[in-house]
Amino acid sequence: MSFSLNRATLLGNLGRDAEIRVTASSVEVTSFSVATTYSRKNQDGNFTEETTWHNIVAFSLSEYTKNQLKKGAKVYVEGRIATREYVPRDAAPDTGKRYITEIIAERIIPLNPGRGSEYGGYSSNSATSSPSGTDEPVINSSGKDDDLPF
Repeated sequence: MSFSLNRATLLGNLGRDAEIRVTASSVEVTSFSVATTYSRKNQDGNFTEETTWHNIVAFSLSEYTKNQLKKGAKVYVEGRIATREYVPRDAAPDTGKRYITEIIAERIIPLNPGRGSEYGGYSSNSATSSPSGTDEPVINSSGKDDDLPF
């Protein structure tokens, strides 16, 4: 018997809001992208950053988790790497198949609880809702620049 391991662990920022769709068999599929950044010293001795984008696919997420998956949010993702082939709907018949590599998420941990106060999103937590007590977005007024790679 041979042993193998297919495991991916990512800690990064969402590049876009999560997209949620339902398959023909009524399975809810959530997809989003996560950016991870690698810093290294180049030949001149200066640090450079390289950003890698990862496609994430998750099945049947909780409402809480889906609501946290907004552009710019920091997230921990653990899962397996999968490559699938598809034919684009709008492609000419002779273009053939395309391939995409994705992380099939088995664990997702949003790392920005109460996002409304920091990223201008909506929050269902009354402790981080707007001062007026409504569900209006709260805008970050700290003036500090975030270090998102996009």
